[in-house]
Amino acid sequence: MSKIGTKNVENETYIPFNLPSIGQEEIEEVVHTLQSGWLTTGPKTAQFEREFSDYVRAPYALAVNSATSALHLALAALGVGPGDEVITTPLTFCATVNTILHVGATPVLADVGDNGNIDPDSIRERLTDRTRAIMPVHLAGLPCDMDVIWRLAQEKGLYVIEDAAHAIGSHYKGYPIGAGGPESGQRSDAVCYSFYATKNLATGEGGMVVTHNEQFYDRMKLLCLHGISKDAWNRYSERGNWFYDVAACGFKYNLSDIQSAIGIHQLRKLERFTARRAEIAHRYNEAFASMSELEIPQDDSSSRHAWHLYALRLNLERLNIDRDEFIRQLRARNIGTSVHFIPIPLHSFFAPFANLPHNQCPNAMQIYPRLISIPLYPAMTDEQVESVIRAVKDVAQSTRKTEISLAPGSPAQQPA
Repeated sequence: MSKIGTKNVENETYIPFNLPSIGQEEIEEVVHTLQSGWLTTGPKTAQFEREFSDYVRAPYALAVNSATSALHLALAALGVGPGDEVITTPLTFCATVNTILHVGATPVLADVGDNGNIDPDSIRERLTDRTRAIMPVHLAGLPCDMDVIWRLAQEKGLYVIEDAAHAIGSHYKGYPIGAGGPESGQRSDAVCYSFYATKNLATGEGGMVVTHNEQFYDRMKLLCLHGISKDAWNRYSERGNWFYDVAACGFKYNLSDIQSAIGIHQLRKLERFTARRAEIAHRYNEAFASMSELEIPQDDSSSRHAWHLYALRLNLERLNIDRDEFIRQLRARNIGTSVHFIPIPLHSFFAPFANLPHNQCPNAMQIYPRLISIPLYPAMTDEQVESVIRAVKDVAQSTRKTEISLAPGSPAQQPA
């Protein structure tokens, strides 16, 4: 078994929370890139962008060094800034909210629905005259209700930037996340993906932002690499290859050819990866659906879940332990886990605005103590899946609260 992700674990039977699926194809592509002498953004990145664009059916794709960069780049290119508000979810990684703060805008938290995704009704309640954009997050790979969000944005003249860090491989009503709405004909201004080491498509670090708007794409491309105008490079014949022009205050967000070399083959394997994730999720659903101590993740038959995460919810009222102890007991059985996510209001840095009355999100706060993400990745064997199932069942059943079968006042409980 691979030792990747098993730091400080001696036992070979340990099942880590995540392992990447890197094959010989990725290794050979990286070696070819190293031998080519072109290590930074170049032909491999351009190839990766073209193939990714085709996969998600969006005409413009820009490779960047993280999904955080993609979100920040999109906000900056749209001109979102001081005085503006951006509505997003409290049940997300801190990067989503950080990028709003990076452009000087104010994050506004809308509560989540039963499935953990942002609730369109709560979005509507949080709208003000300062609202400029909506940033939905496809939590765990389950698509948000985008048709409703797009209609709301159109009514109010708002931008939509999708945080699709979990959603490469997800489909919304038959179309890849990034393609837009097949029924409404609407689409987001930008869709941002993550290729972090734990993601469904992994390049170690990296991301992509796609759009259907050429002008917006050109603006993001300008800002992506120090604000250096692409037109400057066309002047080589006139001034030689030393000349360039900085046309905007940009960033250093480009993706290297080394990472893109990995991404090219990860993308080509993605449908197989997604199918395997769905198989494992289906097996978990079969195993846990009838257990009163557990609640399985929600799905949507009209869309395709990428199953980036399998986040069980513990029915704590039926257990003698809390979530932290459940995690410890799984760890004692050699099962790695995680929690997605600690809600934004619980982080000390965000508390000043998150605790304001108009940012209260009781549903997210109620869901959080129950969440536990168990291993789900293509490299898992069937035997490992069954080991996870046995361990989860064992912990749940061994810590189940004893139920009194006789109702008060029944004959067996009357005084002698």
